[in-house]
Amino acid sequence: MPTAIGFKRLVIAIGAVVALCLGAIVLSSMVVSADSARDAVVAQVKAATGIEPAIRGPVNISIFPPDSVSLTDVVLGDNRNRPALAAQMVTARLKLIPLLFGRIEIADVVLVRPRIAIAFQNGTGNSNWSALIDTLSRTLKPTTTSSVVTFSEIRINDGTVVIEHPEHKLREVLTHVEMSLAWPSISKSFGATGQFGWRTEVIEASLGIADFHAALTGETSGLKFKLAGPSMKVAFDGTMNTDPTLKIDGSISADVPRLRDLLRIAGRQPFIGKGFNKFMLKATVKAGGGTAALAPVNIELDGNAAEGVLTYSLGPRRNVQGTLAAENVDLTPYVSTFHILANNARDWNRSPLTLDGLADTDLDLRLSAARITVGPTRIGRTALAANMRNGSFNLTVGESQVFNGLVTGSFTIAKAKSGAAVKSQMHFADVDLDSCLNQLFGIKRIDGKGTVALALDGSGDSVEAIMHTLNGDARLTSTNGALTGINAEQLLRRLERRPLSGTGDLRSGRTPYDKLNIAVKISDGVASVDDAVLDSPAVKLSINGTSSIPARELDLRGTATLVASNDGGFELPFVISGPWDDAIVLPDPQSLIRRSGAAQPLLDAVKNRKARDAVRSAIERLTGTTSQSTVPLPSRP
Repeated sequence: MPTAIGFKRLVIAIGAVVALCLGAIVLSSMVVSADSARDAVVAQVKAATGIEPAIRGPVNISIFPPDSVSLTDVVLGDNRNRPALAAQMVTARLKLIPLLFGRIEIADVVLVRPRIAIAFQNGTGNSNWSALIDTLSRTLKPTTTSSVVTFSEIRINDGTVVIEHPEHKLREVLTHVEMSLAWPSISKSFGATGQFGWRTEVIEASLGIADFHAALTGETSGLKFKLAGPSMKVAFDGTMNTDPTLKIDGSISADVPRLRDLLRIAGRQPFIGKGFNKFMLKATVKAGGGTAALAPVNIELDGNAAEGVLTYSLGPRRNVQGTLAAENVDLTPYVSTFHILANNARDWNRSPLTLDGLADTDLDLRLSAARITVGPTRIGRTALAANMRNGSFNLTVGESQVFNGLVTGSFTIAKAKSGAAVKSQMHFADVDLDSCLNQLFGIKRIDGKGTVALALDGSGDSVEAIMHTLNGDARLTSTNGALTGINAEQLLRRLERRPLSGTGDLRSGRTPYDKLNIAVKISDGVASVDDAVLDSPAVKLSINGTSSIPARELDLRGTATLVASNDGGFELPFVISGPWDDAIVLPDPQSLIRRSGAAQPLLDAVKNRKARDAVRSAIERLTGTTSQSTVPLPSRP
């Protein structure tokens, strides 16, 4: 029984205290007027920041819960009706104990739907916040801050941040900003955590400044920040300095699941090709004045890892410069747009060339690699220089070990009215011709080592269209190799003995050679073979004619000479026609007929006009045709 009575008395005492406190709060709130509340809040904000906000709307006081003062239509740094900060409402939550004694002290401040504008000035590095920051830095001196600051947190609720830098053509809008700012009322540090909307992404963000006053006055201070969203994760740990402009120095890391998606979200055109997906970066960075130098940098893109130095500059056009070294590089995804042949490997690729990614970025990059893969091609030690400027991409091969030889040269592709303009000057020295010509042009007729020199240019909206406008020249020289698909010596010896025995299928066998020289002139997609000579101890071949590059068709004529023959040099004219990779070789029939002894009486008869007319008449009677439709007999040689 005494225990129950004691508990009851305790409850009554607590209730009395609570009632007394509530009564004091209600009484103090009734005593506090809207004007005095506004003046008290403005005075404390000014004491904490040195900046006096302008209140352009009514003031509301909330009694319970919690006690707060709400100021509507609040602006800071109003410059020609373009304030640095404009909030629909600023709510100051009040501390309870001082309120019991009739004093207004702010516990925290909430900016409701503020719009924060940060506008940089061209050439100066200053912004519309420069004067406010100067005032804030004077107020937050360590000797004065502890005696006047009453609140330690500022929250932003559904805010908007607009960042503009006309010199760099930069304008970013961050929406739905929800941040909590740890105001340095107790320590000298400043922190911010929360999230914001960037384009279509929701980004989690955190920021820490070790010495807020030092940072405001331009002195060096520790800096940490993290950004994390679906398309990226970025972290920095280092120092900052704002004298005379913002500079940061420290370590940075980035992890991007799909780089081309991030570029698209940022409003940039994705790069050409099918690569630019998984991207990772770790580097020591020095940034300032719109330029960031990464040295050293470890970078990984689509599984390709490299290290070196990079410099990235903002401006009217983005600029990337650097030197990277790698062990293994797979360039297949980046040249996928430039498939030379279609999937059937018989026709040129007709897919449109997409060069939009070349329009707004400048690139000057040097790359060295121990091994490079481009589709089915395996390349050894290579030194490349890639340059991209004003919509033109140039790749210079300083030296590359490929096709068991050495390749040097350059390749340029640029935007043009017709779609793309292509120019290439390449030199393939002592390469395996079978793999080189097959992988470049789909030609499988030459086996051996040799040198190929190309100087070509053309334009069009696809590879197939470019082939119609191709101009330039090409030269091939080779020693100690073989033509595949024909055994010229065996064929000539058979025809020497029996000219009318038939040739059979000539697309088999090999013709070894000591020397092979081919010179080609190209005009509007037509290749003219002016000088093509094959020399071997047994056979000599000379070829001339034309080839349609768009149709990949041959129309060539030549002469095959059997050097060691019974009559001192058997010669046989022939033609080569059909597709590049499956051409047909046909001997000249009249030459075989003239050489055949069995056909000599027929040739003698044809030489005589009366006999020729009699033969024609007999053919007409047998076939029922007229003289106009009769196939003409061979003319006199």
